[in-house]
Formats: sequence, structure tokens, C-alpha cells
Amino acid sequence: MKLFVAAAVAAGLLSAAPAFASADLAKAKNCLACHTVDKKLVGPAYKDVAAKYAGQAGAAATLATKIQKGGVGVWGQIPMPPNPQVSEADAKTLAEWVLTQK
Repeated sequence: MKLFVAAAVAAGLLSAAPAFASADLAKAKNCLACHTVDKKLVGPAYKDVAAKYAGQAGAAATLATKIQKGGVGVWGQIPMPPNPQVSEADAKTLAEWVLTQK
């Protein structure tokens, strides 16, 4: 079983980080100051982000870039500030976690 899980993680079918670890990472990186899982705060709810990007190829990479570099216009005119303190690996973990929120 461990070999199967390791292969699935390596293939990108499963995340290596458990869901609670990613929620803790979102808290640690101050993401929850502007976002929640299920309702709009300053920025969109994570479940709305997941719905918007569902099934889109490259969605995790797109979101990881937005986490690090910021953006404006996709969800209105309130900008998401850049977060250069978030490493590329952490941004990818956060993006993958956001995409699992339903």
C-alpha cells in the first residue's frame, strides 16, 4: 500500500501533505486574513476558487503563481498582494489544497 501511495504522490495524483497540514500552512502564511474556505472575506472563498478552476489544466501552477506574485481582475478590482515570503513549494502546496476545497 505504501508503494502505491508513494507512486500516486510522485505521479501528482495525490498530495504529499495531508489536508490539515495545508490548512495550517494557510494560517501560517496569513492567507486566512483575506480568505476563508466557505465565504467571501476580502478575497474569494476557497470553495469558489476551486469551483472556478475545476478541471482546468495547469490550475495549480496558475494559482501558485498568483499566490506568490499577486493579481487583480479575476475576482474584481480588489488586488491580491504579492506574497514573496511564500516559497514556490509552499505556494504549490497551498494551491493544490485550495483546489480540493468544495
